[in-house]
Amino acid sequence: MLRTPALSEVQPAPCRIVVCRDCCCGTPKVTGVDHAQQTARLTEAAPVRIADCLDVCDQANVIVVQPSAAARAAGARPVWLGLVNDPDATEDIAAWVRAGGPGVAPRPDILDLYVFTPPRKGR
Repeated sequence: MLRTPALSEVQPAPCRIVVCRDCCCGTPKVTGVDHAQQTARLTEAAPVRIADCLDVCDQANVIVVQPSAAARAAGARPVWLGLVNDPDATEDIAAWVRAGGPGVAPRPDILDLYVFTPPRKGR
C-alpha cells in the first residue's frame, strides 16, 4: 500500500539553479573555463537545470539562482549572474545556494559584481 507522507515529512522545495549552455555559455567561446566542472560544482549545491540560450550572450556564462518555493512566496525573486567565468565565483554561488539562496541567506557582497538585470525578453 502506498503511504502519503505526513506534512512534517515533506521537505520544502529547495533553491534551484539554471545554467545557460548553448551558443555562447558553456562553449569554447568562453575560454579558460571548465564548463563541466562548473556545472558539477553547482549540482553539488542544488538541483541544476541546463537551459538553452537565455538570450544574454554578452553575459556568458550565465547562471540564474531561483529562490525556494517558500522564499518565492515571501517575495524573493530569481537572481541573474553573468560573466561567471571564475571558479571562485562558482564556489561563492554554491555556498550561497547551500545556505538557502535568494530570500533566505544574504547574497555574498562579491556576487554583486556578477548580478545583472536581464532584458525582458530573457526573463
